[in-house]
Amino acid sequence: MSFCGCYMQSYPSPVKPFIYYMRQTHQDPSWKISLCGKPRLVSPLKSPARSSLVTIDGKETENDGGLKEDKPRLKWVEVGPNAIEEQKQAISQLPPKMTNRCKALMRQIICFSSQEKNLSQILDAWVRIMKPIRADWLSVLKEMKRIEHPLLFEVTELALLQESFEANVRDYTKIIDGYGKQNRLQDAENAFLAMKNRGFSCDQVTLTALIHMYSKAGDLKQAEATFEEIKLLGLPLDGRAYGSMIMAYVRAGVTMQGENLLREMEVQEIYAGKEVYKALLRAYSMVGDTEGAQRVFDAIQFAGMTPDVKLCALLMNAYVVAGQSDNARSVFENLKSAGLEPSDKCVALMLTAYAKENRLKKAMDLLIDLERDGVIIGKEASEILAGWFHRIGVVGDIEFVLREYSKFDVN
Repeated sequence: MSFCGCYMQSYPSPVKPFIYYMRQTHQDPSWKISLCGKPRLVSPLKSPARSSLVTIDGKETENDGGLKEDKPRLKWVEVGPNAIEEQKQAISQLPPKMTNRCKALMRQIICFSSQEKNLSQILDAWVRIMKPIRADWLSVLKEMKRIEHPLLFEVTELALLQESFEANVRDYTKIIDGYGKQNRLQDAENAFLAMKNRGFSCDQVTLTALIHMYSKAGDLKQAEATFEEIKLLGLPLDGRAYGSMIMAYVRAGVTMQGENLLREMEVQEIYAGKEVYKALLRAYSMVGDTEGAQRVFDAIQFAGMTPDVKLCALLMNAYVVAGQSDNARSVFENLKSAGLEPSDKCVALMLTAYAKENRLKKAMDLLIDLERDGVIIGKEASEILAGWFHRIGVVGDIEFVLREYSKFDVN
């Protein structure tokens, strides 16, 4: 099997993608686009589906008011012999059901070198010769995503400019979301402006993707502006939009505003994902805000979700930080009553609470109860217990001390 490909030499003006003029925010509607003339092919393939090796050469002239204009020449040459083993392996693993025209382009992408080839010219020539439809474009992009090819975003941007791709608003949403996941804010904003410039109306899904991106990046101001834009446009807000905005508030340290949005959601019977509730609960827990933590914990149950051991541990931690060991113990007992087995973290939190208040008898009672229930003390709880015993001058094996205490308790 031979592996073939192409590079292109073009004169005088290659096709260029969008030239993006950067703006500070996505609300700026102006976005300049520069498109240059596309190269013209002189000798098309006889069979587009079998085009691994194509030679297009020569010069064409046209009568243009008495002036002769040189047309660009493109030349595809075989690159198979120069393909490295890794590239050959990648080519051999292309899906068998992929069409020949898609495989032809994938071979070019796999063997692509920016020093020898121009990606926009490769795609333009592929369009002119192979005449792909939208399904072909999607097949190529899907395969590039599967193999995590580094040119995925660049090919997607160029594909959006092609008529045969039949771009729609959701295509732009996907690339915006993809840039957001990689924290490439400027690229995402450029794609958003390109979408608006082409006349696509921004919808709730696209704006939510931007909120999520700004939230992850810690840009509270832009997240709030985009959230308000959804409201001003009269678009519906769903759990993901609310959740992304709540996370933005949590990351910015303004937890109360996030909780206010949570209340707003409850009125509309919209509920965020479990991770959003958990983030709010953790924010209150870390600072020992027991009232806030308890409110969020109650809201989780109101939303129809059953708290797990991790959520219970966060509520316990709030009481431990606040120095309320009895309330922490109540949460501990409640989770056991609910049929949950205390994690090592939960046990460690209770021991920490008792150690802070120097309540040794309470700690011993807890450990004996756990032993009776068959709960094994884990690493974190053991380290806390060992450190506490060391501070109070208890020498010897902890297990021996517990055994002696157990005998004393029985007597």
